[in-house]
This record gives sequence, structure tokens and C-alpha cells, in this order.
Amino acid sequence: MNVILKNGDGLEVVENATAMQAAVAISEGLARNAVCAKVNGELVDLSHVLKDGDNLEIVTLKDKEGLQVYRHTCAHVLAQALKTVYPTCKLSIGPVIENGFYYDIDFVTPITQADLAKVESEMQKIIKSNLPIERFTLPKEEAIALMKEYSENYKVELIEELPEGETISFYKQGSFTDLCRGPHLPSTGKIKAFKLTSIAGAYWRGDEHNKMLTRIYGTAFAKKDEMEAYFTMLEEAKKRDHTKLGKELKLFAILNEGKGLPFFLPNGMILKNTLIEYWRELHTREGYVEVSTPIMLNRTLWETSGHWDHYRDNMYTTKVDDEDFAIKPMNCPGGILVYKNEPHSYKDLPIRMGELGLVHRHEKSGQLHGLFRVRCFTQDDAHIFMTREQIKDEIKGIVRLINEVYTLFGFKYHVELSTRPENSMGSDEDWNTATDALRQALDDMGLDYVVNEGDGAFYGPKIDFHLEDSIGRTWQCGTIQLDFQLPQRFELEYVGEDGGKHRPIMVHRVAFGSIERFIGILIEHFAGKFPVWLSPLQVKILPITDRQLGYAGELCEKMKAAGIRVQVDDRSEKIGYKIREAQMEKVPYMLVIGEKEAEAGLVAVRRRDGEQSVVSADEFLATVLSDIENKTAF
Repeated sequence: MNVILKNGDGLEVVENATAMQAAVAISEGLARNAVCAKVNGELVDLSHVLKDGDNLEIVTLKDKEGLQVYRHTCAHVLAQALKTVYPTCKLSIGPVIENGFYYDIDFVTPITQADLAKVESEMQKIIKSNLPIERFTLPKEEAIALMKEYSENYKVELIEELPEGETISFYKQGSFTDLCRGPHLPSTGKIKAFKLTSIAGAYWRGDEHNKMLTRIYGTAFAKKDEMEAYFTMLEEAKKRDHTKLGKELKLFAILNEGKGLPFFLPNGMILKNTLIEYWRELHTREGYVEVSTPIMLNRTLWETSGHWDHYRDNMYTTKVDDEDFAIKPMNCPGGILVYKNEPHSYKDLPIRMGELGLVHRHEKSGQLHGLFRVRCFTQDDAHIFMTREQIKDEIKGIVRLINEVYTLFGFKYHVELSTRPENSMGSDEDWNTATDALRQALDDMGLDYVVNEGDGAFYGPKIDFHLEDSIGRTWQCGTIQLDFQLPQRFELEYVGEDGGKHRPIMVHRVAFGSIERFIGILIEHFAGKFPVWLSPLQVKILPITDRQLGYAGELCEKMKAAGIRVQVDDRSEKIGYKIREAQMEKVPYMLVIGEKEAEAGLVAVRRRDGEQSVVSADEFLATVLSDIENKTAF
């Protein structure tokens, strides 16, 4: 029989050949590196039996999906080790997460971080034994009976919720059997590098009314040097932790009186407002108008938009004069009402409407983290209303704008095109038209992108921008969402060139995403050492003695008049102490002023990066102003 390979070539294999046999037929090297296979677009084990005409792709650890299968197998090895070391423990779920995996366990006697060493030792034994991993299936009733035999009540609960008549799959390695959809590695010996990293508490199924389980986190990599590089990155990330630096640099605070609701301190407000000023300059140049919509709107609006049905669990609601209201989780319905406030002609389009809107979303307390996961944030939204003919050019314009923003901050990025999810609104025709328009815009610009099937918004497909920071971590920030649905639901119109009424197309778009989250990313990206134009304090003047205070004051006033953020450290402290404090504050420029400098109108410049020079005050002023105007990074 024949199977079709990824490149379109046919491969002749024997009847009932497995994916592994096909891999061997392609090349011995590929077979050695094979992790699993993809048959007709579905991930399967290498033991999967092929049929004539199947589309076959062999998956290795170079593929993202291969690494996920590798890590999921490691989660099963963890579970087997735990059942060996702690026979009375109960297993729940053990999924793959970014950079690793976890397993949630119900222990009779709680374990600690110190206990992970003996669990790792048992995992090493299982890996060294190179146990074959075998898949088998059972009818639902037999699957429940098997898990009851093993006293795995959490597994029984999961199976009982599956549809009647469902065939349930299990994986067996040695004497250990676990409920799992798969696929998995062919044997435990394929695991080369892993590490258990931490322990945390987690409610069963994320419900605070359920029992608290113990979550054990781990990571796994194809090679030991890759894992070592990962842990080196984690150590660097600890130094850059935005919650730590945010406190040290007096940027923001998260207080018990408002969990998930950030307080911006004076330095943080300078940073935030500087970003907003940049955003406004850029959008004015690109022909956007700015609007502001109410923070709270009535239920009817959210029912029309679909949020009341699709997003209500994440919304804060209240009553005003016995009428249901919701605090806005998104700005788009308010922007739509602005559009509807007056009639429009085709000559008005495209209308590029920006809004720096404060939105609120209910996040569970266990998910809150600094500025990265909060309950209120400022979204740098834009909603663009256009004709169908304008879609491609508008998408290109947005991509260029977002590229300009990310390039300024030194971010590399990759692009994903996300398609229709299961829980969506609208016709197949509209979804296909919208998705094709985004795809064509990306293709026309020659941008590399990957397709993320089923991850679009409920009202339309989207393009997501994933930033890579200075230590290699990725963050999803910018997004472009093409929407045929809300203009229909709100009955938006414009008068066309033919004099008839037409429906505009709408784009939802952010560049920063959340300004709060973007600030958190910037803190970690720059390790608190912001570019001069963005730094809350740009220059600190450090007189050596009180005799230089007059000259220092004159310099300070001159720089303030030029728009530079500057302070004089006039305390009676030794100059070395003043310099160290300024360095801790990560001030870009420190000016040390002694007798010689005061007499000659000079400044001894110490840059944050260690470079030193002595120049005239006017020359230094010109340098700082140039840094600010050109948004120079150093």
C-alpha cells in the first residue's frame, strides 16, 4: 500500500505497516529521532497502523508537537514514580505546559520540595529501564472498572463525564497504567533530560470549592545543554522580575485592598504617560482619531455584542436603577456606538478610531501576577471601520505600525494566524472571507507566519504578534482581529458610492495589548534600565560638596526648562554613596560635580553602562535631548 509524505511524495509500505515502520523505510536516522507521527493531521503513536492513502508526517523533537509529546511522557514517568514512592497517592491530571509539564496529586501525607529528589531518583530508574509504552482501549464501563480497581477516583470522575459508548484509551509502562488520550514516546528510555522544579497547591479542576491537590511542576528537554540554558535563563529572569524591580524602582504596587488592581506610583506614572504620549504621536501621524467610551454600559448592549452569552463569567456586573449593567471587559461595543452616533458615507471610510480604555475582567485570585495578570488594565485599542475593498491595505498598515513599535523597543517577534474556534458566531462564508483577507495581507508583505487552528476570537479570525525579549522569552501582545459579526449584530451602515446602504467591516487592533502588561514586559526586557526617553529619571546631578550646590541647581533648572527629567542629590553624603544609589535607581546619566567642573562649566558624566567622560554642560544637554528626540537605546 502507499502513504503520502509531507512533501507530497508517495511511500510504498507493507499492508498494516505502522508509522514507525514507515519511518524506518524513509531513513534509519529519521526512525531513531522519531517521537510520534501525524496521520491525516492527527497526532498518533508510532505504533499506529497505517491505511492505504494516509497522509503521513513523522514528528521529531525538532517539532513543537514532538517536544510536547516528550514532556507529556515525562509527566507519566513522574506519575509512575510517585505511585512507587507514595503508593497511597491519587492521580488526577498531568498536562503539558509551556516549557514543561505538571501533575496534580492527592497525597495522604503532604510532601515538600525536599521530597522531589527521591521522586527524581525513581524517575531515573524508570527511564533507565527503558520500559515500552503501550496503548490499549476499553469501553467506558470497563474503563471505569479498571480505574476503580486502582482506586483512582479522580480518573473515574473524568471517565464518567465522557459520552456513552465512548472508547477510552490508556497507556501502560511496566506495571503502571494511566488514563490518557496520547500519543506518547515508544519507550521511557527516550527521555534524556528532565528536572522537577517546584511544588504548589491547586484545586481539583480549578474550582476553589473542590479539594486542594499538590501540583508538581517539571521540565524536560531533548538535550542536557538545552535544559542548562533554560535554567540559566530562569536565573536571569529572577533578576529581572518586574514585581521585584517595580518595587525597587518605585513604579507600581499591588495592595491587599485591591488584589489584581495595580496602583501606579509617581515613577510608574511617568513611564506609563510617556508610553501613552508615544502612542498618541504615532496614531495621530497614522490618521487615527481618539475617543473615550464609558466604563459601564447596560446589559442590552452586551447581549447584542454577544459578550453576555460568551464572556459573562469574566465580567463584573451590577444594577443601576434596577437595570443590569456590566463594567466593560472590552472597548469595542462602546466604539461601535460612537460609529453609530452619526451617519457615514463611503467617503468617510476607513475610520481609524483609537481608545485608551480602562477595562475590567474577572481573573481568579490564584492566576493574578504582578502586571502580567490583573483585573483592570488600559487597552490601547483601535477599531477601524472600512469597506471590503480596503481590508488588505488596512491590515498591511496595522502590521507596519506594530512592527515600528516593537522594533523601537528592540523586540524580535513571530506572527500567528488564528482561525475559527468551535464557540463562534457567523456564517462559514464570512469566516472564510475574513480568514483569507488576513492570510493574503500577510502573504503580500512576505511575512512568515504559522497557522493556529481554532484559536480565533468568537467573532472573527486574528493575527497575533508574539514578542521575543532580551533573554529569549516570548510574550503575546499585539493582535489584529477581523470582524464581520459585530457590524451585523449592531446593524452598522454606510452609504456607498451607489447611494445604497452597505455594511462596513470592522478590525479590532492593539499594539501594546495591555499597557500595564507591556510595562511589565519592558521592565524585564530592559532589566529596569529603560532607554533615556522612557526613564522616569533621566539625569541625576551629584555634587561632591555643598560648595557645588549652586552650580548643580543652575544645571538642574536649565535641564528642566528643556524638558529633561532631572534631580539634584543635595544630601551631605559621600560621593561614592550617591553614585551607588543612582546606579541602584538605574538612572541613565549621573553628573558628578566637583570644584573643577563648577569653575569651568563642565560636567563629569557617568553613564549607566559604565562609560565616563568630561564635557561642557551645553554639550551634555544636547546629547540628552538627542537621546530623547531619537528615542535612543543604550
